Amino acid sequence: MPRIFGGRSVLTDQQKFDEYLNSVREAERRIEDAGTRGELQGWRPTLDKPNITRPPDGIPQDIGKHKRLMRDILVLAFQTDTTRVCTFKLNNDHSSLRFPSLGVDYMIHHLLSHTDTADWLKVNHFFFQQLAYICKKLDAIQEGERTALDNSMLMMCSSMLVGSHDASQLPVVIVGGGGGRLEGGRILDYRDKPNRQMCSLFLSLMDKFDIRLERFGDSATRLAEV
Repeated sequence: MPRIFGGRSVLTDQQKFDEYLNSVREAERRIEDAGTRGELQGWRPTLDKPNITRPPDGIPQDIGKHKRLMRDILVLAFQTDTTRVCTFKLNNDHSSLRFPSLGVDYMIHHLLSHTDTADWLKVNHFFFQQLAYICKKLDAIQEGERTALDNSMLMMCSSMLVGSHDASQLPVVIVGGGGGRLEGGRILDYRDKPNRQMCSLFLSLMDKFDIRLERFGDSATRLAEV
């Protein structure tokens, strides 16, 4: 029988502690094993062998494994309250990164900014999978009556809507409950509204952190619907 102290199950606390330690150890193990495959994804040398040094020990050479490790560290940081703010850049706009695991093994910058092909969709689908993974991990962490996802606000955005350098409509996805302050399950369209500014969105989100500024960037107006 689990003992009850202070209204919480000791057995449940022990299970949560073990779960956390196992997650930490798994991340440590993957860092230790990183770089052992001897490959350099994202780089296509012109010589018979790579003419640049491989990434330092602890950085996976496989792109998918590298991003998964970074996502796990992000979740652990939120779980332990090591930080409450984190930025995860999926790809640099001017990057020459390649995705051979997706069958997309050519310069990614031109793919994402000049085309709307099936390969373009593959890479963007891969990017959204990164967000889904983080959400699923956070949703599995119980924090009182809510989950870590319920208590978080995750925003995913892009500098383009589609290829061909179209920045007229910037897609933004916001996931999480913000501790009960953020309503989900909605699509908000600001194409024909006067306060169509990213900084207006940032002001609205900062309000939910109780960070109240008169203005941020080029905006002094909140998005009332957010």
